[in-house]
Amino acid sequence: MSTHQLLILSAPSGAGKTTLVKAMMANFPWLAFSVSATSRQPRGKEKDGVDYHFLSPEAFNQRVESGDFLEWEEVYHGDKYGSLKSEVEALWAQGKMVVFDLDVNGGLNLKKQFGDQAFALFIQPPNQTTLADRLRNRKTDTPEKIQERLAKADKEIALAGAFDHIIVNDNLQVAIDELNHVVASFAHPGLSK
Repeated sequence: MSTHQLLILSAPSGAGKTTLVKAMMANFPWLAFSVSATSRQPRGKEKDGVDYHFLSPEAFNQRVESGDFLEWEEVYHGDKYGSLKSEVEALWAQGKMVVFDLDVNGGLNLKKQFGDQAFALFIQPPNQTTLADRLRNRKTDTPEKIQERLAKADKEIALAGAFDHIIVNDNLQVAIDELNHVVASFAHPGLSK
């Protein structure tokens, strides 16, 4: 697994990371998305194997004990997320650069493991007010859950400097353009940064 590249995108919940990942994936056919596993229940229209691999808490814990994860975190109380080694190895076997959409701690853990093979991007909301509005507009969380996510976001934004690059997602098209440029530069180092 040591000769393969990883692209890690991390952000506070509601910063627009998933939207940016989808836009980026459409531009680079040599990227492949690593579908994370989670112990939480599906939200909205999420599909098993597409958005996440939904595992029962017991099955998730069993996979942790078996050493099946590259990284895993209990992101919110009782909700665990992780990157399955088997998923990543299958994508590398296809010659793909693997893209991870991870919480901040998970992103930093993978960056520590893979060093220069990994490029870690932090997607930052323009401000806390915009972030709160985006979380409310998603209509997937209770007001208490939104407050929990906002409190966590403050701690996550404080870690942004540990990432290789920060993209402020204020204007979506500008953020997409910057992301595409940074990804192309990482994958093809001859391009100007």
